[in-house]
Order: sequence, then C-alpha cells, then structure tokens
Amino acid sequence: MEEAGLVKFDFLGLKTLTVIDRALKLIRRDGRDVGPEWQSLDDKPTYELMASGDTLGVFQLEGAGMRDTLKKVRPHNLEDVIAIISLYRPGPMENIPIYVQGKENPEEVQYAHPDLKPVLEATYGVPVYQEQVMRMAQEIAGYSLGEADLLRRAMGKKKLEEMIAQRKRFVEGAAEHKGMDANLANEIFDTMEKFAGYGFNKSHAAAYALIGYQTAYLKCHFPVEFLAASMSLDLGNTDKLAAFFQEAKRLKIPVLAPDVNASTADFDVRDGAVVYALGALKGVGLEAMRHVEEIRSADGAFASLYDFAERVDPRHVNKKAFESLAKAGAFDCLDANRAKVLAAAPVLAQMAASAAEDRQGGQGGLFGDAEPALRPALPKAKAWNGQQKLDEEFKSIGFYFSGHPLDDVLEGLDRERVTLAMEIEDRAADGKPLEMIGMVRARSDKPARNGGKFAFLTLSDPSGEVEMMVFPETLSQNYDLLQVGNAVAITVGVKRNGEEIRLNAERVLKLEAARLSKSMGALKVRLAIGAYVADLISIVGRLAKLPDNERGEILIEMPLEDGRVVTLKLPSTYTIGISAQRALKEAPGVERVEPLKAA
Repeated sequence: MEEAGLVKFDFLGLKTLTVIDRALKLIRRDGRDVGPEWQSLDDKPTYELMASGDTLGVFQLEGAGMRDTLKKVRPHNLEDVIAIISLYRPGPMENIPIYVQGKENPEEVQYAHPDLKPVLEATYGVPVYQEQVMRMAQEIAGYSLGEADLLRRAMGKKKLEEMIAQRKRFVEGAAEHKGMDANLANEIFDTMEKFAGYGFNKSHAAAYALIGYQTAYLKCHFPVEFLAASMSLDLGNTDKLAAFFQEAKRLKIPVLAPDVNASTADFDVRDGAVVYALGALKGVGLEAMRHVEEIRSADGAFASLYDFAERVDPRHVNKKAFESLAKAGAFDCLDANRAKVLAAAPVLAQMAASAAEDRQGGQGGLFGDAEPALRPALPKAKAWNGQQKLDEEFKSIGFYFSGHPLDDVLEGLDRERVTLAMEIEDRAADGKPLEMIGMVRARSDKPARNGGKFAFLTLSDPSGEVEMMVFPETLSQNYDLLQVGNAVAITVGVKRNGEEIRLNAERVLKLEAARLSKSMGALKVRLAIGAYVADLISIVGRLAKLPDNERGEILIEMPLEDGRVVTLKLPSTYTIGISAQRALKEAPGVERVEPLKAA
C-alpha cells in the first residue's frame, strides 16, 4: 500500500471504551462525577492502586505477570505506565530490571554519550520507543526526521543490505557531527538495532496507558460502578464474571442476587451494591430479560408465579428460561422453594403460552382483564438443602454465588495445614508444596507435546479461586476425580519466578479421603423449620456404623415455630470427619453443620 502512495490506518475497537462510558453514566446518573484528576492524570491513589497490583479489570494491566511488574516498577505518573506497557512484551521484558534499577537510582544511570541523556533520561537509559531510536540517530549522526524514519523501518524489517548501508551512514555521521570513534558509534548502532526490532510506538503505548489510567481511576474511586460496567461487557463470559464476583467479595462490595422483581436485565448499581444481571444467567438471553424488565416497569412487580407466567411473552421466556431463573433463585421473591418452582417450569411455560394465545385472540377472563378463574396446581417438591441450592445455582450462574459448598467444612479443617486461595501469596514464600482444598469449577484440557493431555484447572474454595496446571501423568491418574463439581484435596507444587507464582497439581485425593481435619469433639447440625428429620436420622444411623478414627457426638438444633430452639444430643458416637460433615449437609432441611472442639 505504501509503495502505491496510499496511507494505511489501523482502527482498533476496544470494549474497554464502552466499559468506561457505561461506568461514567452510572456515576453521573446519581449526580456525581469524576474529579479533576481524571483530566490532570496525576491522581496519587490511582497510581498507588497500580503499584499494589490490584488491577483486575484495568486495561492492559490485569495479567498476573503484569501485576508483578507493576509491584516492581511502582508507577507514579503516566510516563511510567507508558513505559511498562511498552516493556512488558517479549524482548523488551528482559530490560524491566534495568528500568527498575534506574528508576530507583537515577543518579547511577549511565549513557554511552552525553547527548543521549535528553533522549533516554525519561526511561532511565533504556531505549523503549521507536521515537527514541529515531532521536538517537538525529542527535548522534545528524539524521533528518525523514532519514530517521527510514532507519526505523529498515531496523524493523531487518533487511541485510539496507542495514549495512544504514550502519555506514550512521558511523560516518557520528564521526562528522560528534567526532565519535567508530567503535563507539557501532556500539550505539547495535543498541539501536536491538531495540528498534521490537520497540513500541510511544504514541500507541500512550493511548493505551491513558485508558489504563482511566480504568484504574474508576476502580480506585468508583469500584461499584466500575465492576458493574466491567461485568456488563463480559456478560456471557462465566470465567470473567466469576473473577469479578470474587473481586467484589475481596473489596467487600455487595452483589445482589438475581431477582425477577428487583434485578435488571443488565448489570446495574443500587445503594452501593452491584445488581447481578438476569441476562447473565445461562439459558435465558439478555433480550428476553429486557422483555421481563419492560413488563415489570410497565405494569408493576410480579405478584406470583402465575402472574409472572401470564404476563411474559413465551417467545422470550420459554421453559428453559423458567428453569434457569428457578435454579438461580430469581423467583425466591415469589416462592422460596426452588425445587418446587423448577418442577413447575413446564406448567408455567404452558401457562405463558396459553395466556399469549388469549391476548392474541382478544380473549380475557369472564370479567375482561380479571385474573383467570382456573389456574393449574403447581407440583409439590421437597425444598432443596443447602448443598443442592448451591449446586443448582452453579448450573445457572456458572459459579457459587450465595455461599460455597465447603463453607461448613472449612471450620473443621486444620488451618495450619490447609492453604486457601487468598493465602497463596503469603504461604508460597518458601516454595514448599501447599495443601489445598476446593471444588473443581473449570477444567481445560490441552494436548501435550509428548502425547496425552495436560490441563488448566480452576479450583474454587470459600475464599476465592486459583488456577493451576495439571501435568499429563497426574491428569491421567485422576481424570475422573478432577471433573467439574468434584470436591478434592490437592498437594500443590509451587514455583516462584520473582513475584510470579506458578502452581501445579502434584497429588489429588477425594476431599473425604484427605486427613486434614483438626481435632474435634462433636458436630452441631442446624435444621430449618419444617425439616424432614427422618432423612437426617437415616444418615446419622449410617454414620454410627462407619469405622473412623475421628469419632464424636452429634447435636441437633431444631428451631420451633415460636422462635425457640431445641437442642438434642444423639446417643452413641459417630464418625465426624469431613465425609460425615458433607453427608449431613446434603440431608434435606439441614442449614448448617458446625464442628465443635473436643472438650
């Protein structure tokens, strides 16, 4: 194109610009606005956030390796951010330690020639940008801007004949303009050639750095709006939504559960909380949930499951959508028995279709718009226990939302031995293997070079999530055990490279088979009102017969209708290890299982 005399333009479409726009609209909707530092680019707390590495969601600065680099460089102005974005690439990355050393001790930076100081001082003696290479040619060898640009292109394309000619021109120009020795001129040319091959265009990096600053500023000063906007743009990406959800928990930002009477189709903010989007649920669709939101806005909140079914358009809300909404608890405001609502999905979907036909045919009830006289009875179903609720939420939302399957188990673990996701950075300092527990949330198998498969595994525990590699031998030995949804205990190998931590699964066990419990004397089982005690007694009976070194008493807490709580101590002793805790928690009507210390 250039040889034909045409100008080539590259246009980049960045969804991050939409994230920024959406966040600003959410902020300004409440009468607030960004401060003057948004324009001046000198907000100290924003740079402190970058230096801390807490940059999940920040443009160009959120990868694990980049977060480690930010901690080392500790940017304090936009120039530092521009340099970091330019350096964090294959090739220039090896100069990050030199850059950091120069930034910490600028008086020790040395230059091959005094006239290079104005050119390289901003990057502490390290040529980072293509523009610097061009200026070096101007300052040392008297190149014009046009000649310097030709030199930049020649270095980038690495054409031998052109490079020989350019080297000769540079050495002669350095001798003429600076009286420079040929050896020094060649040394400077070698440096320029090395960096120009992968040098970044500073104007490009500056534009990226500006967006990086703006997203970091929003996360620093308006984290609720920033997270809502970020989640909105990743509405169909479960992995990203799970990461943002964990970030909200870390920042102590409430995330409101899906609710057909309160949630919006897209992510939103309300009273300092993120409103989880109905449209982010699996199997529903954003447009369908916009339809639900429109119906609710036009005619008021839904009064019942029947009311919901009769008002929505079945072309938007089908049986699959009813099921997904039920699993996520979005109908809890109308009926808290999620098992019942899920079982009723076919009936409700049929009701929606019949109501739509009546509307289309101009038919109403006997009294016009009055509610229909006949509504089918909804099927009865036992309410799910806590574990079942979480499992079904996981199917609809893609991650554990209202709690975690291992919340109760956590209290009975020997915390000196078990490392949680949020503790890895502190506990991995010595590089020794870690004992971790969790639910397998995701697994991505990849072909290995030498045959077989390795995998990237996402392990979820009550504190967060962590990704680790599973090498072929370990994966083949534990292929079925490492399926999504399984509870496992993993011995994790740790490899540190500076600030970067890499994990790999070395040994895998069923969680129930791991000996990670602390010394306990009893389990306290809390029941819900109206729980099916017979089911619980059946499980307890089996526990009494199981051989186990960890044995103790079981106490049953039963809340009564009048608010009193009755505690029953069961006769005999029982196995009370992790397997027992999980078995009890899965019993219908069990709200909580709490390990108690030995007397």
